[in-house]
Amino acid sequence: MFIIHQIPRLHFLHIPSSLTTRKPIKLYLIASSILSGPNPVAIPVPISESGPASFSHFSTSSSQSPPEENIQLSLEKLFVPPETEVSPPENGIWSARILKGSNIVLSKYAGGGAEVVNAEFVKSSVKTEECPSDGLPEFALVGRSNVGKSSLLNSLVRRKRLALTSKKPGKTQCINHFRINDSWYLVDLPGYGYAAAPHELRTDWNKFTKDYFLNRPTLVSVFLLIDASIPAKKIDLEYASWLGQNQIPMTLIFTKCDKRKKKKNGGKRPEENVQDFQELIRGFFQTAPPWIMTSSVTNQGRDEILLHMSQLRNYWLKH
Repeated sequence: MFIIHQIPRLHFLHIPSSLTTRKPIKLYLIASSILSGPNPVAIPVPISESGPASFSHFSTSSSQSPPEENIQLSLEKLFVPPETEVSPPENGIWSARILKGSNIVLSKYAGGGAEVVNAEFVKSSVKTEECPSDGLPEFALVGRSNVGKSSLLNSLVRRKRLALTSKKPGKTQCINHFRINDSWYLVDLPGYGYAAAPHELRTDWNKFTKDYFLNRPTLVSVFLLIDASIPAKKIDLEYASWLGQNQIPMTLIFTKCDKRKKKKNGGKRPEENVQDFQELIRGFFQTAPPWIMTSSVTNQGRDEILLHMSQLRNYWLKH
């Protein structure tokens, strides 16, 4: 039988391996070039259904990513969006389109409105009920202090100072709404885990942030930012666990993937830290959560995030 993992606003489809044939699977890895043309480039890559496969990553036109190690993925570790089929055609070869540097299968909803034409700051709120009430869909960015949240937001909209960055962690203390293309929001949330912040203030941040997650009807998905240049932190694992336990739609965004010096990441490459984090959170989720590797320095992952947001947003708007 098919297993449907139901969470608020979205349904994630998982296809158990016991239902699939043992024939070779062909997946398509996409170089998502949303700014240079309407049609992504798809290249077939053979994959073993029961074991991991090595996906070669291809450069996008709008980012200059450093050379990447191959990411090992198997079918059960892919994120399959709603109403997206990964099924064998007549010749028994499976096919799907996979976003570069991620585990995300592209759906028919991807692409519409993916480009950022304009972006503007709307307001800051300290309570969920104070947030904009126009009903537009929104994506929330949250992560440990100094994970690169503001830098990523600026990279997504191609504006250096839309979200002000600071060398001092913990500067974001409100729910900040940025309207994109007059049709949806990026939401910058307070960072967590900043030890220098007063305990009472940290408690308040956690309280109103979690209240926002649980009670914001227009929230399409939380984008949880994880620093891929260092080993997994307990506080990040706890945050991912809380989101999973409360059935909050979540995408993992691994930041700082350009940092490749071993002395700065505990002896492991970003790709290894990404895989380690996946293994550590596996027990929190019935199906694999979507994830994307990024760098605000090289713009790696920028187009992929916007395409993923577009397919989630367009599905949300339809349903």
